[in-house]
Amino acid sequence: MRNVIVTGGSRGLGLGIAARLAHSGYNVIAIARKPSERLDAAVREVNGAGTLHFMPFDLAEVSAIPALVTTIRKTHGPLYGLVNNAGIGTAGLLATMHNSEIEKLIRLNTLSPIILTKYVVRSMMADRDGRVVNVASVVGFSGYSGLSVYSTTKAGLIGFTKSLAREVGQVGVNVNAVAPGFVDTEMTHGMDDGDRQRVVRRSALRRLPEVDDIAQSVEFLLGDGARNITGTVLTVDAGNTA
Repeated sequence: MRNVIVTGGSRGLGLGIAARLAHSGYNVIAIARKPSERLDAAVREVNGAGTLHFMPFDLAEVSAIPALVTTIRKTHGPLYGLVNNAGIGTAGLLATMHNSEIEKLIRLNTLSPIILTKYVVRSMMADRDGRVVNVASVVGFSGYSGLSVYSTTKAGLIGFTKSLAREVGQVGVNVNAVAPGFVDTEMTHGMDDGDRQRVVRRSALRRLPEVDDIAQSVEFLLGDGARNITGTVLTVDAGNTA
């Protein structure tokens, strides 16, 4: 059974990805700071060929990431997949955003996934097999008012994806990204209804993508059907950026 790490796996998009992969036959290690009732329910409900485990960890503690990866490998064995989903979506105009908030966004959304990938990809390179999927965002290439720092972190993940794909492709590791639009999750429930409707009206399909749309895209990129896809960004936004 292939082992896949999913960060931010206790709620929202991360939980949706973790649950779908577990039902599809992967052994999923969901990482988050703390569990949730929905995650506990998902662990109990997995009835496919796979399994779902929870591992508590704060990815902001960058110095502890190497030990985390060592523990996961000792417990579960070789690592086949890594889904870098964890992140925060703090909004705010750059001119008024506190420096500590800027640092927090960059640490969790950019620095942490890069460091985590560094230690996970070493295992993949040794096995000459593996998949990394980074969860970026359409605002990483389209921009959005009030999300300048968040957009920067997601643009960084896209550049990271393309460059790392070239570094590790020759040893059998694929690196891709998915770029969701505004997805119907807890993170967008805080949007003003008028803003949500404007996003919907701008979308070619006149709707917001759902969590499972993103989860299915991640599943595809981890699967054998995507063995010759690397360095790409798969946009899932119901045509918002079409």
